Amino acid sequence: MTSEQANAAAYWKANVRLITWSLVIWALVSYGFAMVLRPMVAGISVGGSDLGFWFAQQGSILFFIGLIFHYAWRLNKLDKEFGVEE
Repeated sequence: MTSEQANAAAYWKANVRLITWSLVIWALVSYGFAMVLRPMVAGISVGGSDLGFWFAQQGSILFFIGLIFHYAWRLNKLDKEFGVEE
């Protein structure tokens, strides 16, 4: 295996690790928090529905947008680290 191939393999491994952790965090926030926190605030009404429903839907969307920015930031750092930036 050449040095370039080893560098490409290490880059891909780091990228897959970043994707995996992003998906795990996304699943925890989208599914776990939405299901766990909803019963705690179900009695509070906001805009015609309960706060639990609103928080689960809006909170997961806002967190997902933040996760996208974090992924782009980390991937740019990885690109620079492995010398493959644009």
